[in-house]
Amino acid sequence: MKYVIVLGDGMADEPLEELGGKTPLEYANTPKLDELSKKSEVGLVSTIPSGMSPGSDTANLSVLGYFPRKYYTGRSPLEALSIGVDMKDTDIAVRCNIVTVSEDDKPYEEKTIIDHSSGEITTEEAAVLLDAVKKELANDVFSYYVGTSYRHLLIWDKGEVAELTPPHDILGKVIGEYLPKEAALKDMMKRSYDILNHHPINEDRRKRGLNPANSIWFWGAGTRPALSSFEEKNKKRGAMISAVDLLKGIAVGAGMLNIEVEGADGTLETNYEGKAQAAVDVLTKQDYDFVYIHVEAPDEMGHQGSVEKKVKAIEYLDQRVIKIVSEKLDELKVDYRMMVLPDHPTPICVRTHTSDPVPYMLYDSTDIQDHTWNYNEKEAKEGKNFIAEGHTLVDYLFSK
Repeated sequence: MKYVIVLGDGMADEPLEELGGKTPLEYANTPKLDELSKKSEVGLVSTIPSGMSPGSDTANLSVLGYFPRKYYTGRSPLEALSIGVDMKDTDIAVRCNIVTVSEDDKPYEEKTIIDHSSGEITTEEAAVLLDAVKKELANDVFSYYVGTSYRHLLIWDKGEVAELTPPHDILGKVIGEYLPKEAALKDMMKRSYDILNHHPINEDRRKRGLNPANSIWFWGAGTRPALSSFEEKNKKRGAMISAVDLLKGIAVGAGMLNIEVEGADGTLETNYEGKAQAAVDVLTKQDYDFVYIHVEAPDEMGHQGSVEKKVKAIEYLDQRVIKIVSEKLDELKVDYRMMVLPDHPTPICVRTHTSDPVPYMLYDSTDIQDHTWNYNEKEAKEGKNFIAEGHTLVDYLFSK
């Protein structure tokens, strides 16, 4: 038996008037999910422990079987593992987004955050901008490391786990009250605007009608993580397919295989087919038992507030990942269980994460069921299946 989780990051949502009262998941044209759901168990799972922040960090740890209250030490330390930074016990890792703030004559504190991802800036452009920041701001205490797209890393020697606000939580808001209380962090953010706003890359981005990547933003601070081995815990060899450092870092910490897919970049135009084929190959040609396919696009479109693009991201997931994986495993006559779910909702109406339970679908090629339901938030809730503790989900997947 082989095992697959297809994780559509932030895929769950709320009913939207512009979609006739349906969620993007209900509205999207998903023929493969519609077919499989009628042969599957459908229900809700709570991935975020009560009182914890509904981030992709806590949620994906849950889905992979790691109870966040025990294993979570902050988001950025997990990304540090992916980037290859060997943190000391006294280091604090801090996420360093490259964001867009409003261009006006107001003081930095009075500016508004426009875009948490600088229009999903490419890693190549972001690396040049971060290098400019590094030359001016890095020292023996603060070190900068390039990540992926807008997501980068600051290591703070002998620092503290400061309380910091995720930029996607305050889109459209004046930033003053959300700036770090720690003077050094706040000062670096302010100085970064002067370094970046008229950088040649940003002048070129403006000419192309793109958001300038004109400020850094710190959040997600934490200490060195210590995850237990996925294989030892589950007696299954596991592989991760993701474009984002957070998921790659979890895989590094858990001793899972990280599979790099050319063209996988965490955007709406990521290499879906490449991810799907890599998943099939690792299960059938490399003797792995489990693969986790993470797709970032639905979450990014939720943060952007784009109904049309979020629907498209879900349709791509259906036709360009789920369809390919299921049909190829069927063709190869491989027995498998496949679970499809988001890690958390990213509702269009708020453009950030919420803690609501998310719909899951569990398909077993050896146990074909007969139902009338489709896979979406509404029908998952009506189905009455509910998993209260998300970190037990992997055990449930592996129970056969």
